[in-house]
Amino acid sequence: MWDCGVCKVYRISSQPSPGCFKMQGRSFSFRMPWIDMGNSGSSSSSIYERSGTQFPTAPSIRAHGPPCYSMSSRYSVIHDNYKSLEEVQRALRDNGLESSNLIVGIDFTKSNEWTGRTSFGGRSLHVIGHEQNPYEKAISIVGTTLSPFDEDNLIPCFGFGDSTTHDKHVFSFFADHRPCDGMKEALVRYRAIAPHVRLAGPTSFAPIINKAVDIVEESGGQYHVLVIIADGQLEGPQERATVDAIVNASYYPLSIVLVGVGDGPFEMMKQFDDNLPNRVFDNFQFVNFTEIMQRWLPQQQKEAKFALAALMEIPLQYKATVELGLLGVKRGQSPGFRSLPPPSWGLQMDGQAYDPRTGAPQSQSFSRMDSQNYGRSSRSQSPPSYYGDYHSQPAPNSHGHYGSYPPSYAPPVYPPSNARYPPAPPPVYSFNSSETPDAEDMECPVCLLENKDMAFNCGHQTCGQCAQSLTHCPTCRQPITTRIRLY
Repeated sequence: MWDCGVCKVYRISSQPSPGCFKMQGRSFSFRMPWIDMGNSGSSSSSIYERSGTQFPTAPSIRAHGPPCYSMSSRYSVIHDNYKSLEEVQRALRDNGLESSNLIVGIDFTKSNEWTGRTSFGGRSLHVIGHEQNPYEKAISIVGTTLSPFDEDNLIPCFGFGDSTTHDKHVFSFFADHRPCDGMKEALVRYRAIAPHVRLAGPTSFAPIINKAVDIVEESGGQYHVLVIIADGQLEGPQERATVDAIVNASYYPLSIVLVGVGDGPFEMMKQFDDNLPNRVFDNFQFVNFTEIMQRWLPQQQKEAKFALAALMEIPLQYKATVELGLLGVKRGQSPGFRSLPPPSWGLQMDGQAYDPRTGAPQSQSFSRMDSQNYGRSSRSQSPPSYYGDYHSQPAPNSHGHYGSYPPSYAPPVYPPSNARYPPAPPPVYSFNSSETPDAEDMECPVCLLENKDMAFNCGHQTCGQCAQSLTHCPTCRQPITTRIRLY
């Protein structure tokens, strides 16, 4: 046992920490030793070997030297022997976690429609019904476990990957970009928005990570935990953008927990967890929600195991941010990433119509929606009533919408707030194929912008531009061996 010869901080057992490096704002070559040992499952040309890559100059973190990548044996391990969320909470507190602020990011990419084929009965992972879907379950468990450590109980919630954000932006759950007041409001708002989001892509975690960095910076360097819940893989430029965002986030007191839901594949997420170099500290944790929840265990014990797997590194990461001088420091170097308003249907629920492209308010409003208390963040108030009076709504007509509302503006109906899980909103009427052309079948399922003009060996199609960066079919996930241009 001796101290790392570069940073003098971390104790190691046999050799210097593989991630220990000097950050002097210049180009450097960095190779993770285990990449060449065959443990990572990737070739030596992996993007994780950032040879000659220029990274941002690191802020002055410690007076006596730069930080190490690995936290290794300096901190104790939290053992996996808990049977309830309360025991996990106690373990987090006993291992040094004092306070944290939760941020939630939800993946609304197109692949959610088919990655529940095995694990969720063939349904979309975002389907809203009388039972919670995988996204709701993951939010509930992580939120319940971390809520005792969140002093103000305000949870900024964002979506990404839909037809308004793609891989460039995130949208807030509220038009005025306010956070959700507690986990209950976050879940209610998710259930209201999810049925009406148009799933798109491609998948990138860079926008939500950059947004979380902005939130940390605006808070004056308070410790935050970003929970990203997603269903699949990254490819091409989105993978590189995500790697760079994770590396940049390691300069801030921010832990990133990536929860994988659905059938996967999750190989790339595991790579991020194990083999991502060049970070100030190990700020990333991946957990396979589906694998844990399919075990033959009592439900309460499965929830405890999932919470522990997702959060067991949080105390170590929190200690690292304290010792590295990241906590409570405002650096003035955040990405300056602004979120979009929610998709147009969700905006109309706020009692005010908005331009879905710009987010600018329009003059139209809907009188049946109670928006008087909307946007107020006082803790003494109950969550605002976006949905109208449950008992006074008229019965739906044959098209599934209420009263004289246009079909797309029909407000959903929810039971009183003491109901444990609200049911799905009533269906929004859509025209059948005999009334309108089936234009959606002609759209590329990846970008939803161009028409399909490229077919693969499996028979599925995308546009030619998206096809250039794909190695697997976005619909069935088969490897692409043949591309046929359609005219």
